[in-house]
Amino acid sequence: MTSKPLKLPIGIQTFGIIRTEGYLYVDKTKYLVDLIDNGRIYFMSRPRRFGKSLTVSTFDALFSGKKELFRGLYAEEFTNRPDYKTYPVVRLDMSDLTVDMGPDVLRASMLARVKENGERLGVKIGDAAPGDAFSALLKNTAQRHRSQTVLLIDEYDSPILQHVSDHPRIEKIREILKNFYVRIKAADEYLRFVFMTGISKFSKMGVFSALNNLEDISTDNAFAAMLGYTEEELLSNFDGYLDKTALTLEMSKEDLIARIRDYYDGFSFDGKTRLYNPFSALNFFKKREFLNFWFESGTPSFLADYVKRHDLEAENFRGFPTDDEFAMNAEIEHAPPESFLFQSGYLSIREKIGRKLILDYPNMEVMSSVSKLFLREKFEIPGAGFATAELEESLARGDAESIVKTYNALLASLPYDIYERETRKYDAEHAKTGASAVPYAESFFHALLFSMLWSSRVNTTAENHGYKGRSDIEAEKNGYCYVIELKAADGKEASEKAAEAAMRQIREKGYADKHAQNAQKNVTLLGLAVDKKARRVERAVIERL
Repeated sequence: MTSKPLKLPIGIQTFGIIRTEGYLYVDKTKYLVDLIDNGRIYFMSRPRRFGKSLTVSTFDALFSGKKELFRGLYAEEFTNRPDYKTYPVVRLDMSDLTVDMGPDVLRASMLARVKENGERLGVKIGDAAPGDAFSALLKNTAQRHRSQTVLLIDEYDSPILQHVSDHPRIEKIREILKNFYVRIKAADEYLRFVFMTGISKFSKMGVFSALNNLEDISTDNAFAAMLGYTEEELLSNFDGYLDKTALTLEMSKEDLIARIRDYYDGFSFDGKTRLYNPFSALNFFKKREFLNFWFESGTPSFLADYVKRHDLEAENFRGFPTDDEFAMNAEIEHAPPESFLFQSGYLSIREKIGRKLILDYPNMEVMSSVSKLFLREKFEIPGAGFATAELEESLARGDAESIVKTYNALLASLPYDIYERETRKYDAEHAKTGASAVPYAESFFHALLFSMLWSSRVNTTAENHGYKGRSDIEAEKNGYCYVIELKAADGKEASEKAAEAAMRQIREKGYADKHAQNAQKNVTLLGLAVDKKARRVERAVIERL
């Protein structure tokens, strides 16, 4: 008989509440003990809602002597060591600062947080610049308690990320933070342990430029699973929820696990360890529906601004090759798109070979959400601009015609000025080469079709390498496979020929051969021709193998 599962700690970031009020806790305390035993000053970057604040709270409880909270956990043995002792803890949550009202208000807000810690620790802090007050807090706390101090800083970069599109303001904020954080190095003798979290990786020229004794464990294999759930942790800790969810969704437990893996697994920060985002996993077991919980919990405005400013294409970041320092060479507002998307949590390390990394979207939740974001921000299509749920259901039962129907609805929903913008863009590109102007190139229609399929939660890939060439798009849902070749044409007659040519290319290049050999797959070929003037699929040739 399965025991009643513990409550799901959705949105709860306080370790003490989780441990005393009957909530489920996935034991991560081994990593905390290892850090304490083997070093002193650490930094870890992770995307939002990945458990950073809960980790800070757990460190706080461990150093504050709350031994009863660790009974039954790995760290219980640590708290029972003869040399175990408590320390005064300075804890700062930088996401709690007031940033929007200018530098003076930000400084006042930082000073207030320092004073609050001083009051809690019995240390008086006068009205001084935030950096000076911070230095006094660390020194005076150690002296008053006759003990070194533990410093925990959560979301160190939050003030910067709130204004990532406003470069002049960021520079002012960065200087204020830099003057604040530099005091950590000067207070080294007063510090027993330092742990800092954030979303963005710090660069050598940024707010930590003078803090050269800070150890970044963000991509260390030893701590890759410190935040987030591994599949082993998911299966062992959520077994009761898996049983209940399988009954609700009328699926076998094995099929449910496979679908959860496809939809929510795949985050990796070392290229080896695969993780589930805790927020999505917890919400899934509560709602028992495959929804985009993490993305829809509040997509940062800076991501939408970045997509729009940099004219990004969702498909360009599948299997993206880079090196192992790609996220450390620039501050986040100046970072290349792959670094920006990785630090924000929308790209993950799929594979690591030496110093070479392959980036990709971690899972279906992120892929479909990012595609919707790109469609909305780049092409100005509202969330209800086309029937993504209807298309998903249609493709899951082999209805290839629904691709044409939904795609034409998408093209019809595009604002007129988007087409005009694309025309100007491609006119300018062709003018450079002396070629005749071409209204919106094939790549424009290709990107739209790809994003539409992806946002409909259909497993979609582009430019798939075969033994004779590369197919435009391949999509798969529920055992149905769709091999698509898209061509742009001018006028109805040209579209007729283009669609036939597209189908002929699929056949001659053998794009579908690898799928046709799999008896478990139902394969459909689609040769599509988009009339650039009519702005619709004018001709579609569909064949089923």
